[in-house]
Amino acid sequence: MPFPKTLPAPPVAAKKPVTDTRHGITRTDDYAWLRADNWQAMFKDTSILDPEIRAHLEAENDYQQAAMADTEALRAELFKEMRARIKEDDSSVPMKDGPYAYGTLYVTGGEQAHYFRTPREGSDLKEVLLNGDREAEGKDYCRIAGIDHTSQHDKGLWGYDDKGSEYFTLKIRDFATGQDLDDVIENTGGGGVWAPDGKSFFYSMLDENHRPSKVFHHILGTPQSADRLVFEEEDPGFFMGVGGSLLDDYIFIDIHDHETSENWIIPANDPSAEPQLVAAREDGIEYELTSGGDVFYVLTNDGDAKDFKIMQAPVSAPGKENWTEVVPHRPGTLILSHGAFAGYLLWMERHEGLPRIMIRDRVTGEEHAIAFAEEAYSLGLGGALEYDSEWIRFTYSSMTTPSQLYDYNMRTRQRVLLKTQEVPSGHTIEDYVTRRVFAEAHDGEKVPVTLLYRKDTALDGSAPCLLYGYGAYGISIPASFSTNALSLVNRGFVYTIAHVRGGKDKGFAWYEDGKMEGKTNTFKDFIAAADHLVAEKFTSYDRIVAEGGSAGGMLMGAIANMAPEKFGGIIAAVPFVDVLNTMLDDTLPLTPPEWPEWGNPLESVEDYRNIASYSPYDNVGARAYPPVLILSGLTDPRVTYWEPTKWAAKLREHSTSDNPILLKTNMGAGHGGASGRFQRLEEIAYEYAFALQVTGRA
Repeated sequence: MPFPKTLPAPPVAAKKPVTDTRHGITRTDDYAWLRADNWQAMFKDTSILDPEIRAHLEAENDYQQAAMADTEALRAELFKEMRARIKEDDSSVPMKDGPYAYGTLYVTGGEQAHYFRTPREGSDLKEVLLNGDREAEGKDYCRIAGIDHTSQHDKGLWGYDDKGSEYFTLKIRDFATGQDLDDVIENTGGGGVWAPDGKSFFYSMLDENHRPSKVFHHILGTPQSADRLVFEEEDPGFFMGVGGSLLDDYIFIDIHDHETSENWIIPANDPSAEPQLVAAREDGIEYELTSGGDVFYVLTNDGDAKDFKIMQAPVSAPGKENWTEVVPHRPGTLILSHGAFAGYLLWMERHEGLPRIMIRDRVTGEEHAIAFAEEAYSLGLGGALEYDSEWIRFTYSSMTTPSQLYDYNMRTRQRVLLKTQEVPSGHTIEDYVTRRVFAEAHDGEKVPVTLLYRKDTALDGSAPCLLYGYGAYGISIPASFSTNALSLVNRGFVYTIAHVRGGKDKGFAWYEDGKMEGKTNTFKDFIAAADHLVAEKFTSYDRIVAEGGSAGGMLMGAIANMAPEKFGGIIAAVPFVDVLNTMLDDTLPLTPPEWPEWGNPLESVEDYRNIASYSPYDNVGARAYPPVLILSGLTDPRVTYWEPTKWAAKLREHSTSDNPILLKTNMGAGHGGASGRFQRLEEIAYEYAFALQVTGRA
C-alpha cells in the first residue's frame, strides 16, 4: 500500500442513532450528531462549534496529516513548480469606460488582486483603487468580491467575506481620498448596483438560512437600518439577485430556481419607483433580460424552445404578450448567454459540443460567428463596459494552448491579440496532445471525454489517469488551459474530463437526462468514460484517480458505491453526499431551490425513493473501497461540513479494504477553499500528491 505502514488508528466517530420516518419508510442515521444545532451562528463565529464535533474534526485532520506525511517533499515540489508557472506580477489589460480604463493586477508574492485604473488611452501610471493584499492583512481568510465604480468614477462599491461563509460586508471607497466612507452594509450576497447619480445603490441581503431573500436600497450617509426594502421573495425555493445595465437605464431584480425565473424592473433614474413585473413565473419557463435601448432582448426557453431563443420586447410594454422573435430556437444549438450594444446583439452558443460567439447587426440582421478550429477548446465572452462600443473582448484557450485575450471589432471583424498567458517556467505547446473521444454509455449515448497528455506518454495501459467529472445544474466543464494540470501530465498522467449528463455539453437535453429520475445517467456516464479509457489503453482501472467537487463530489460518492474496483483512488472536494437528509431539511440554505434539480422527498414518495436509491451516504456498504481523499470547509454554506464528515465515518466503518479514508477539513474556509492564489496552490498540491501516491508515482 502506498501509504505509511505505521499509520495511527483512524478516528472512530461515536454512533448516536437517530431515526427518521417519511412516507412509511424508516431510516437510521448513526452520525447525525455531527450536524451542529447552531450551524447558522457557527458560520459567523466558529469558536462556538460544539467541542465534541471540533475534537472529531481535529482528529481527522491529524490522521490525514499522518497518512500524507511521506508526501511532504513532493507537495513542496508540486507547489514550487505550479507557482513557477504563474506570472507573479501579472496585470490584466484594462477595459475602457469613460475617461478611464479599469483592470486588476497582482504583485510579486501577493495573494490578492489589486484593482486599478489608468487614463482611457493608456499610461504606465496605475491608480490603485483597492489593494486586496492590504485588505486581507491579519485575516486567515479573505475573499474580495471586486469593486464596482459609479458612473461619475468617484467612488467604488466593494465587498469582502473574511470567514468563508459567503456573508459579504459592503463598503464604499472614496477614490479621491483612498478611504472608505462610514457606510457599512452587513450580510449581503457580495455586490450591488449603483443608481446613475452615484448617491445610492441596491443590494440583496441574506437571511439566517443564507438565502438572498430581500433587495434593499441604500442612500449614502445613512445607516443600514434605514435602508428601504424594495422587494422580498417569500418563496424559499427561489434565489434572488439584483443587477444593472450598460446603459444605466434599469435595475433588474432576477428571481429564479434551476428551471423557473421571473424578472422585475425599476427605472434607474427613479430608484424610489415600485418594481414592475415583466412576466410572471411559470414552472419550467426561464427568461433573462438585457437592455437594448428602446427594447429588451429576452433569452428564453418559452414555447418549447429547449435550447433557448432570443426575443425582443419594447421597454414601454415588456410583457410576454409583446415578445417577438429575433433569434429562433435551433434544436441542438444551445444559447448560453446574450448581450446587447448600440449596433449589435451578441450571444454565446454551444454547437456540436463546442462554444462559439455569434454577432448580429441590429440594423441589417446579418450574423457571423467567432469560432476556432481545435478539436476541443474554451471561449469566454468578456463583452465591454460601454454600450456604444464596436469592440468586445473575449478569451480563448485549449487544454494545450494558454489563454489568449482578444479585442474584436464587431463591424470590421478585426481580431486583435492583446495578451497571451505567460508561463514563466516555460511551456512548449508541441509537447502535448489534446483530444476528444467518445465513450459509449449504458443506453448507447456517446459521452464526450477531453484528454490531455504528453506526446511521449506510452498509451499501452500503463499511464496513470486523473478523470474529472461534475454533471449537475447544466454546468459544462470547459476544455481550457490549466497550468496546474501540467504537474500531473509531466509526470506521465493522462488528464481527462468526462462531460457527463447533467451538464449542457451536448445541449439542454443532456442536462435533463442527468437530473431528477435520470440522475443515475451521470454516474453511469462517468463509469463508461473510465471503461473507454481502459479499453483504448489510455490507462488501467487501478491507475485511474477520479476527482469531482461539490455536486461532482456526489458523483464521486456514487461511483465509489457502484464500481469501487474501477478506480485506484478518489478525490472528493466539498462533496454533496448526504443527498436525502439534505433534501429533507428545508432549513438548509440550498434545499428548497434544489428540489427542481433532485426532487422533493418531503412531498413525493417517488422522489424520496429515487434519491434514496443513489444518495452516496445512504448507499455505503460492505465494499472494498479504494483510497479516498475527502476535502471539506468548516464554514461552507453550500455543502455543510457534516456531509463529508459523516460520509468519511461511514465509509471507514463499512469498507472491507485496508485503503485509507482521509478527511481534510479546512477549519478557516468554506466552499471554495483557501482564498489566496498561492494558498489555493497548496491545496491543489495536496490533491495531486494524493493522486501520485495512490498510483505509485510519488
